[in-house]
Amino acid sequence: MKIGIIREGKVPVDKRVPFTPTQAAEIQRRFPTIQVIAQSSAIRCFTDDEYRAEGIEVRENVDDCDVLMGVKEVPIKELIADKTYFFFSHTIKKQAYNRGLLQNILAKKIRLIDYETLTDTKGNRVVAFGRWAGIVGAYNGLWTYGKRYNLFECRRAHACFDLEDLRTEFPKIKLPNIKIVITGGGRVAKGAMEVLDGIGIRKVSPQEFLQKDFNEPVYTQLEPWDYHVHKDGKPFELKDFFQHPDDYNGTFLPFTSQADLLIASAYWDPRSPVLFTREDMLKDEFRLKVIADITCDIEGSIPSTKRASTIDDPIYDYNPVTGKEEKALSSDTNVTMMAVDNLPCELPRDASNSFGRDLIDNVIPSLMDDREEIVKRATITNGGGLTKKYAYLTDFVNG
Repeated sequence: MKIGIIREGKVPVDKRVPFTPTQAAEIQRRFPTIQVIAQSSAIRCFTDDEYRAEGIEVRENVDDCDVLMGVKEVPIKELIADKTYFFFSHTIKKQAYNRGLLQNILAKKIRLIDYETLTDTKGNRVVAFGRWAGIVGAYNGLWTYGKRYNLFECRRAHACFDLEDLRTEFPKIKLPNIKIVITGGGRVAKGAMEVLDGIGIRKVSPQEFLQKDFNEPVYTQLEPWDYHVHKDGKPFELKDFFQHPDDYNGTFLPFTSQADLLIASAYWDPRSPVLFTREDMLKDEFRLKVIADITCDIEGSIPSTKRASTIDDPIYDYNPVTGKEEKALSSDTNVTMMAVDNLPCELPRDASNSFGRDLIDNVIPSLMDDREEIVKRATITNGGGLTKKYAYLTDFVNG
């Protein structure tokens, strides 16, 4: 089997890789029937020469590879027919902007395996960049708050070599007595808390957050049961919530009257309640002025997330009165949004190393022997059709 590490083609560019040079070499040692080839690239966080130094062949053409692995969506014009691809396709929520991508994947009879859908037998994801999205997202949220109120100066995450270097910026972050709310309890939220804890911001319970004032900056972390209730008054059950989120009402609104900064880190199902509406944002008691939307669901759970921002231009303002985007930091009455959709790319070497470790330990063995059906469950298309699990995308594909 030949595995090709493909060059990232999406714009804005992404510097991450599925495998670092040392990991590519490890695959060849541990799995002698696998050869790893790196497509030449001038944008990766690891250079072509770093791959060559580890004995990995680097070349322009990877058409002879059986499996092609990237990170972000592959541009339609670069798709090779009849291949197996691994990448984040951003199609399983029927994202309209990628309908054409999925249509072309089907037309070219590509076997698409989406990293987001790789799970173990219990349904837990086995590979993810979540921790790194949380780390960079929380840091960017604090950076945005500092910018809005001219509180401090610190380097952007992408200007730091790695996480160790980023941590040297933490002492520069000086906050007043603000309240920060984090949604979610998964890898993203834990990554965000890693930053807040590292800076020394105290964590309080949701009840304390709503009921008390503090003489220091604090944060609270909300699990799904902290801001959802069953419509029929039944006790909250996490499994039922994941299966039937439309049976629940959202109760997040009280937190908007207490929080100064929201770090949105929870996976959002389109059937789930939104956190708040545009109308809620117009109320006098709505206090939030800075939102770091790590989830970046466009006009999803957060109405002010009008678009994804970029690493080079990470923030914009949202005017609740007009419902439209405005120039960043242009009015005290606006809400400032940080909605970068490729946050781990700001610390690409660390993020790639962590992601590649998960792939080697949890996925590469299944390419050889898929007895636990890890690859099968994650296969969205095969042979020109949608697999049974993803047949719900049929109407989406047909427009």
